[in-house]
Amino acid sequence: MPATVTLTASDGHRLPAYRSTPDRRCRGQLVVLPEFFGLNDHIRSVADRFAALGFGTIVPGLSDRAEPGAEFGYDPAGIAAGHALRAKIPIEKSLLDVQAAIDLVKSVGKVGIVGYCWGGSLAFFAATRLADIVCAVGYYGSQIVPGVNEVPKVPVMLHFGDADASIPLSDVETIRHARPEVAIYVYPGKHGFNCDARSNYAPGSAQLAFGRTLEFLWKHIG
Repeated sequence: MPATVTLTASDGHRLPAYRSTPDRRCRGQLVVLPEFFGLNDHIRSVADRFAALGFGTIVPGLSDRAEPGAEFGYDPAGIAAGHALRAKIPIEKSLLDVQAAIDLVKSVGKVGIVGYCWGGSLAFFAATRLADIVCAVGYYGSQIVPGVNEVPKVPVMLHFGDADASIPLSDVETIRHARPEVAIYVYPGKHGFNCDARSNYAPGSAQLAFGRTLEFLWKHIG
């Protein structure tokens, strides 16, 4: 059942989060990290899809540090607004919000991270810096390369599109070379290929990546 809850980060910042609870036995917990478009219908549907498969899910409202309640569309104006919002929030602050989400659900079962775009980068850094998670999956995170020498403390899987204008394949190879322990997959598609609300949606690639993500989560969470 979906609900809105309030998280409190270790620096005192309070933020909303969307929580979706399975109707059946819970496999474990997922912190789902959104794109920079806010807590919109798409990311809530992603959380609900994982919940339908038996994972308790929570999506922290990462954008609230810069613009409370922000929700942007997938048009050029929305993309520009999302870029500008993300630039106002240091990764270190976002990770405090991610840890707050982890802390809320960690007593219920094993916790994994799945993130997209902005959240895809944060998923990688959650694996290298945060506590009380067992695995992390990142989709098309463009901010990983500057921190590529950070060593993940838990298993990580990363997904990229081969025609992503914001993440050249040279960046993917940089990550692959520096972090051979990370499972990296490249698919036909542009940035956001997993998002069915975007014109860049690539159904075949999204389905293949989702299947690999589920197998990874089943292996490490249950």
